[in-house]
Amino acid sequence: MSEADCTSPGVLRTEAEVEALIRGICFKTGPPRAVGVELEWIVHEPRPQGTPWLPLPPERLDAAYVALRAVPLRSALTVEPGGQLELSSLPAATLTECVSAMRADLTAVRTVLRDHGLVLSGQGTDPWRPPRRVLREPRYDALEASLDRAGPAGRSMMCSSASVQVCLDAGYEEPGPLGHGRRWVLSHLLGAVLVAAFANSPMLSGRATGWRSTRQLLWERIDPGRSGAPGPAAEPRTAWARHVLDAPVMCVRRDSGPWEVPERLTFREWVRTGVPRPPTRSDLDYHLTTLFPPVRPRGHLELRMIDAQPGDDGWLIPLAVTTALFDDPQAAETAYRAVKRLAERSAPLPAPHNPLWQDAARLALTDPELREAATACFTAALDALPRIGADPEVCRAVADFTQRYVLRGRCPADDVLDLLGDSATASAQGRTVRS
Repeated sequence: MSEADCTSPGVLRTEAEVEALIRGICFKTGPPRAVGVELEWIVHEPRPQGTPWLPLPPERLDAAYVALRAVPLRSALTVEPGGQLELSSLPAATLTECVSAMRADLTAVRTVLRDHGLVLSGQGTDPWRPPRRVLREPRYDALEASLDRAGPAGRSMMCSSASVQVCLDAGYEEPGPLGHGRRWVLSHLLGAVLVAAFANSPMLSGRATGWRSTRQLLWERIDPGRSGAPGPAAEPRTAWARHVLDAPVMCVRRDSGPWEVPERLTFREWVRTGVPRPPTRSDLDYHLTTLFPPVRPRGHLELRMIDAQPGDDGWLIPLAVTTALFDDPQAAETAYRAVKRLAERSAPLPAPHNPLWQDAARLALTDPELREAATACFTAALDALPRIGADPEVCRAVADFTQRYVLRGRCPADDVLDLLGDSATASAQGRTVRS
């Protein structure tokens, strides 16, 4: 799924003009027809399980990535600031098509990396190595400077985290289980369930953190204006437009030299004052790419809250479950009823800065209400997958995950904690990381 198609260079002179642009850009309604996935991976040398990973020389990563860029892939290949590898699929007409295309690309990528003595690891955070930025570009210099104002969590988020991001159409304009308003609400309540069920980052920089999804903790601890969702009350387009206008400007770009990183300048204030220069349509486009809420509307909905998953094909399980719960009307209605009761635990703060999302990241499915909601949602997804054309192998993978984790009140992070032993498990139940 591509960036919003904004190309006009014109100067933006009024807040109303900006709000109208945002409303037109970010929710493109119609029948849910396409699905996409963006996979981030941590790259390291193969090591025995439980053995610390060693830092990789940047030139070694560079050589591997140069080789990868010569490989014909259907997915877009990009590199994150800490050297994480990201593959972003094209929009696919079906879940099966999306899974098949990404599997083929991952096979090609793994072959090249193996020749360079490297492997992909599906973990929400790098469990061993401290954050270290390998990309030196004005965007990341500015992002680092901006995030540092809220503490060190931002650097770990940039350099030591990885996710599975599911991209789905915004939905119909009309109300109902597939309407864009319902899907917007569902994404933020179901999001907490997805955090809990797929939590897979209990370690960071060599120690257990006390959270099953440390990746989600990192997002919660950076600037709320950059990582938070809009308030839950307003209509989606209105809520998002206001949020974008009131969000902090990460940077003012320049043709040469370091980019300016203003402090406490919102896009609304930038439009009003025109200082340090009047913002343009291009600046608005760029501003939208610097906001990282759990659900980001980009014409479609980009669900960003899921930790990277273990195993070669672990990523397809959250992709399949989420697609089934959004695109099958019966499953969507069941999921909405299951998660609606969680709403009172999230008020009045938006995700991920409220108690519901914090409990999802720390406790995962040991939380009884989250476990109950997850059980209902995964059961509904299993029933729906054949109806949306999922192949038997995908259905089996979801069924196995449901049996192994959801029905037992567990998540992938619990496997890591079991390997670490009782002391780490106690830590995960009662101690929190300092950042």
